[in-house]
Amino acid sequence: MPRRTATMLASTLMLIALLCAGVFIPVPYSEMSPGPTVNTLGDHDGEPVLQIAGHKTYAASGHLNMTTVRVTSADYKMNLVEAVYGWLAHDYKVVPHDTLYPNGKTEQQSTQENAEEFSQSQESAKVAALKELNIPVRSWVIVSTVVKDSPAEGRLHAGDVIKAVDGTAVKQPTDVAKLVTKHQPGQNVVFTVVPAKDQAAAEKANKTATSTEDITIKTATSDDSDPKRAIVGISAGTDHTFPFSIDIKLADVGGPSAGLMFALGIYDKLTPGDLTGGKFVAGTGTIDDTGKVGPIGGIEMKTVGARDKGAQYFLTPAENCAAAAKDTPGGLRLVKVHTIADALGALKDIRSGDTAALPKCTTKG
Repeated sequence: MPRRTATMLASTLMLIALLCAGVFIPVPYSEMSPGPTVNTLGDHDGEPVLQIAGHKTYAASGHLNMTTVRVTSADYKMNLVEAVYGWLAHDYKVVPHDTLYPNGKTEQQSTQENAEEFSQSQESAKVAALKELNIPVRSWVIVSTVVKDSPAEGRLHAGDVIKAVDGTAVKQPTDVAKLVTKHQPGQNVVFTVVPAKDQAAAEKANKTATSTEDITIKTATSDDSDPKRAIVGISAGTDHTFPFSIDIKLADVGGPSAGLMFALGIYDKLTPGDLTGGKFVAGTGTIDDTGKVGPIGGIEMKTVGARDKGAQYFLTPAENCAAAAKDTPGGLRLVKVHTIADALGALKDIRSGDTAALPKCTTKG
């Protein structure tokens, strides 16, 4: 066999061997890619995304699209060839597996966590929109979860309304932790609560629950690095009663990042005229009850997905601006927002055509 032919054959066989090895060599990485975008003002799977009953609503045109990111599952084992392709491809992003699934988080745990965050984001979106419209919303602090085998297990229950801790009234979920951690581990803390069943009965009867119970719990030591921090084993959250029905019909979406766009969609449905002036606006960002917009993950994938769908403007959380501005898709204009009020102001400029002063995202923020 001629030397040149032998060399080419050996090189080909080596390349095949390397490719085969790359296919079978797992690497500790996961992939992110642009996911679907959904117009909060429109329909999804044959029904309106936002369904409001008990209050006058208005037709809205244009787009206020929430955006998503696809990620490989916690159980998926990426190989070396896929990782290299993802690193080279423009519209994909390869990240360490632990970035998406820290501490060995399973697919089931991730799905459950994303579902809880999505549910909370919907609640906060409703509150933020109604507050911006000066429509009153009743709110209270509740037990959102109880840790298994903790001091609170069997004593407090999810949905219990926390009125006070050690006689001090509770106004925000963060108040609970502050009051509990004033104790040393092993000391008693007294929770004044309205049991979940009594609260549910009162809401059904459209009344305010008045009966309370005092529950004494002995604190334990935190499992984290601070051996002196007292805990009881609960997380506190916020529940609300709305003056009319607002339902968000969107399945198979998780996480909190659609909060801002849900809030804007609700605001648009409850006010005459169009927030967008018929323009295609997309965006992302968490939102809290006060209307503050927070950062999200996968911003580069979301801007790509929005532009591919036809978006002209992208409402961007201020803390994501620097990352988004490093590689902005052509034809998409990033608009920096800190709050729902900022977003509403930007939309006013967009629909009027006076866009010169829109807050810009730069590589510095």
